[in-house]
Amino acid sequence: MTMQHLSIGDFQIYWLNGGNFRLDGGTMFGAVPKVLWQKKCQADAANTLPFSNDILLVKTPEHNIIIDTGLGNKLTEKQLSIFQVTSPWSVVTDLAELGLSRQDIDFVLLTHCDFDHAGGIVMHDADGNEALSFPAAVHYVQKSEWQDVEQPCRRAQSTYWPENFSLLKKEGKLEIIEGDLEVLPGITLRHTGGHTRGHQLIELQSKGETAVHLGDLFPTHAHSNPLWIMAYDNFPLEVIDRKEEYFRHYQELDSWFTFYHDPQVKACKLDKQGVISLTWPPSQT
Repeated sequence: MTMQHLSIGDFQIYWLNGGNFRLDGGTMFGAVPKVLWQKKCQADAANTLPFSNDILLVKTPEHNIIIDTGLGNKLTEKQLSIFQVTSPWSVVTDLAELGLSRQDIDFVLLTHCDFDHAGGIVMHDADGNEALSFPAAVHYVQKSEWQDVEQPCRRAQSTYWPENFSLLKKEGKLEIIEGDLEVLPGITLRHTGGHTRGHQLIELQSKGETAVHLGDLFPTHAHSNPLWIMAYDNFPLEVIDRKEEYFRHYQELDSWFTFYHDPQVKACKLDKQGVISLTWPPSQT
C-alpha cells in the first residue's frame, strides 16, 4: 500500500509511526471541563485518551528531514506499561516502505526535548547497542531547550531523559541555535517558548504554499480554541498568546497546520474565525 502524503509545493510530508500511547484526558485539556472536551474525544473508563506520536518526514527534491523522533525503541517493560503504549515505534520499517534507510535522513528538527518527542534520537540497534537513529543527520535544538536538557529543573527531570541525548554531542550531530533560522530554503525554525522554554515551530514554504508544525502548542485538532491548552504546558499564558498569534498569521497564508499527537487528523486549515475549515487525510470529515 502506498503511504499517503501531503504536498506543499515541491515538499512532501509523510507521517511515520513514532509509537502510540494513552494519556489522561484531564492533563491533555488542562482547565477545560470534561463535559466540553469529551464532545470531541471519548475517554475510556480510566479517563484516558489515545494519542499518536507521529514523526513527520519532509521530503524535498534534495533532502530528507525528520521532525521530532517519537518514543523510540528503548522503553522498558515498566515504561511501556506506565505510558500505556499501544503500538511500538516502527520508523525504520516505515522509511523502508518509502525506499529510505535511517542513514538517508539529513536533518532532524526537534520542537522540544520531552521524551515522547526526543525518545527516538537514540535507538537500540539489532545487537541491543545504543546508536543514533539517524546517524548522518544534524539535529537542531534551541539553545534554551538544550540548557534545560543539560540542567533540568525538577519538573523537567521526569521527561528530559539523558539516554535520549548522550550520543548527540559525542557524535558531533548537535546544532544549537538561538532564535529563528532558515535551515534550508523554505524550511525555517522559529523559537516559540510556551510549552517549554525552548520550544520551536517548523515552517515549510514551497512554491507559494505553506505548512506549519506548531508541535505541542497545537497538539491535536481538538485544541483549535486558543484557550484549550494542556496541563503539561510550562508557560500556559505564553501558549495562549502564541496560538492566537500563529493562528492569525498562518491562516492569512492559507497554511496547513500539521499534527504530531492526533490519531485521526494529520493536518488542518483554519478559517478567519479560527474554525477548522479543512482536514487531511482527505477521508476525514
